[in-house]
Amino acid sequence: MKRINAIYREETGLLAEIKALIEDHCPALLDQPGCRTVTAAIIIAHTAGAKRFPTDACFARHAGVAPIPASSGNTQRHRLHRGGDRQLNRAIHIIAFSRARTDPVTQAHLKRKHAEGKSKLEAIRCLKRHVARHIWRVLYTATPPDTPARPTNTVAVGAPAIMPCTS
Repeated sequence: MKRINAIYREETGLLAEIKALIEDHCPALLDQPGCRTVTAAIIIAHTAGAKRFPTDACFARHAGVAPIPASSGNTQRHRLHRGGDRQLNRAIHIIAFSRARTDPVTQAHLKRKHAEGKSKLEAIRCLKRHVARHIWRVLYTATPPDTPARPTNTVAVGAPAIMPCTS
């Protein structure tokens, strides 16, 4: 029993330390519905700075939540991309399902997608893409206080200013 209590105290201390680091880096992430300490830490760690993604589509592609065409004949469909960062995808999945259970706005979004004729899986795909877009905006606008600004006129001759994404 003493060992269990010691592990619990250590876990509590580590979670407090992680939360402090998240609040230093991007406190707005913890304010998002469905995003708690461990999920926020996974997102920050696997994103490695949202500024490296020029658009939310590039971020979604990296996270594996960008839709890819899966059409056949006259049927136009999209499915989730199975590639990308699987842990980041899982964090977005946790946020999406947490919101689907508790957030009335998200529940209305899912009902609207069902009314549009989308299946349950297609509605979830749309929700995950929406959550990824929102997370990218939160991360992109958050600037850590001790991060120096990058110079903007240091592009090498012949190098593109922004790397294009493929989504």
